Amino acid sequence: MPSVKNAVVTGATSGIGEAIARDLAAAGMRVVLVGRSEERLDQSRRRILADVPDADVRPEHADLSLLSEVRGLAERLADPPPDVVVCNAAVIADIADHTPEGLQRTLATNHLAPYVLLNSLVEPIGARRARFVVVGGSPRALARVPIDVDDLERNTSRGLGAVRSFQPFTAYARTKNMNAMFVYALASRLRGTAITVNGAHPGIIRGTRLGLKHNRGLLRAFGAISQLLFSPGGPEAGADTPTWLATAPELDGVTGQFFVKRKAVATAPHTTDPARCDRLWDESARLVGR
Repeated sequence: MPSVKNAVVTGATSGIGEAIARDLAAAGMRVVLVGRSEERLDQSRRRILADVPDADVRPEHADLSLLSEVRGLAERLADPPPDVVVCNAAVIADIADHTPEGLQRTLATNHLAPYVLLNSLVEPIGARRARFVVVGGSPRALARVPIDVDDLERNTSRGLGAVRSFQPFTAYARTKNMNAMFVYALASRLRGTAITVNGAHPGIIRGTRLGLKHNRGLLRAFGAISQLLFSPGGPEAGADTPTWLATAPELDGVTGQFFVKRKAVATAPHTTDPARCDRLWDESARLVGR
């Protein structure tokens, strides 16, 4: 493996994603910052350079809610292929918000984009060693929101509870369970290769944006109450476990696990069941046309 490693961080224009990118740059990696706003990408790059003057960081514009743009991003990242990919981008979108490709935006951004991006990079990486890190949600909180593996679109459209203003968060939570299941499914399919796949919960972190534009009613009240639950340290604290998963020598070969505060933890049985993970994989493939 070359002395300078190439890293990719999605959702890198603020909060945890920017902090992860800064940490990886400080560790000597070349870092690609992925975001949907060219202006915010430039601002993030400038902030990282202010903290790490010799950082090698490059912005890559892509709207991860559009699978066509995810595929284009993967093509641009393939040469040279990355050594580290951190899938951090996530949104909480209105239930009625569908992309021009016809997919509900939360589902497309939070689950289908990592599915397409990481799968697209496996072949270019080939026999090289690489680490995939997927930033997920709290295993304890998400244990109560199992997904419907037979109809992925239903998870962000129906059965979201009676309180309309809180429904976007329920849909978001379901996609975070998909993140954990995707980690297990992809790690299983890549066993025997030099690519590892792990998930991480960064904690409830102040400064996380999540693209939340429809913050009203109970969801607004929840946001205000959650201010009391923020982990100390802000985005830098949230970046710690994902960065550790991407860089720690002691994690060579460790794959198919989910971590909280650098400790491997068990997620809910409905996320670890192999048959359910396989069904999620097949339905994801159907939705993205693979």
